Amino acid sequence: MLNLIKPQKLNRGDKVATVSLSWGGAGDKDILWRYYQGKKRLEEQFGLQVVEMPHTLKGSEFVYNHPKERADDLMQAFSDKSIKGIISCIGGTDSIRMFPYIDFKIIKNNPKIFTGYSDSTVTHFMCMKAGISSFYGPAILTDFAENIKIPKYTVNAINNTFFSNENIGEVVPSKTWTSQRLEWVEENKDTARIFSENTSYEVLQGNGKAQGRLIGGCLEVIEYIKGTSLFPPVDYFNNAILFLETCEVLPPVWLIEDELRCFGMMGMLNRISGIFWGKSQGEKYYEEYKVAIRKVLAEFDCSDLPVLYNGSFGHNEPRTILPYGAIAEIDCENNTFSILDNATL
Repeated sequence: MLNLIKPQKLNRGDKVATVSLSWGGAGDKDILWRYYQGKKRLEEQFGLQVVEMPHTLKGSEFVYNHPKERADDLMQAFSDKSIKGIISCIGGTDSIRMFPYIDFKIIKNNPKIFTGYSDSTVTHFMCMKAGISSFYGPAILTDFAENIKIPKYTVNAINNTFFSNENIGEVVPSKTWTSQRLEWVEENKDTARIFSENTSYEVLQGNGKAQGRLIGGCLEVIEYIKGTSLFPPVDYFNNAILFLETCEVLPPVWLIEDELRCFGMMGMLNRISGIFWGKSQGEKYYEEYKVAIRKVLAEFDCSDLPVLYNGSFGHNEPRTILPYGAIAEIDCENNTFSILDNATL
């Protein structure tokens, strides 16, 4: 059963660490300005002390070539009692290479906030294996360093999740969204990206209310983990709310079908109580994915499983925060998603 230890909430003045666990671009000369922009926001807007681990800013070539040093940074950040939270600089593709160097006792004995998305799914599953909750949410180079300012929707999610130990409550979709790509050059830092009007959640199927503990991540990254001892026991999915989103490679519809079908063959789809699906980047295959989801669920006699679509998490901005192991609810009648739990202590 998915029953995870919750970390302590953040307070102004707390020290947080930044880590490069996947792509190391935060330390590359042409992107370093953006890292410092995100760091400054954390310090000035949220009152946090931000420190880098020894290899956070070593650059993409070094980080790629040294997965053990990435893992060492993560272990040091968890071990350091003065550090209250850990923030991923950005995702990537190969953080699974840290796995042989992870000391799960260190993570278990030092529960604290870890946030990131995309390839950070790997680190979230490491935290889950160690028995602690982590947070599918913002990263330095994307969210905290957003051009002009951090979107209000993301700021509210940060305050309600990281800086509060109250029940989170209803999580509404963002009123606007964007996946526009502006080059990360200093000349663009004062250029706002174009945000479009968002639509509400969509109930793809199901009735009534479904409750369960949150588990999931980036669908493509979960594929890297399947078959390893990092993947959780199948009973972790008993009565869970499975949250899924797709990355910037814009996986074709047939691949979504294959990946979901694999979940079904592993026995997961018949165990969960519902699915919360994030908006695809740029709304690519937005309608086609809906057909694929219904098709595969029907193959496993799950046509009545509640599925809520178009969540504001994953590879579009702004994004909400989903705490692993927190009790969530999909309400098919009222078209709502809520977290009925506190995320921190």
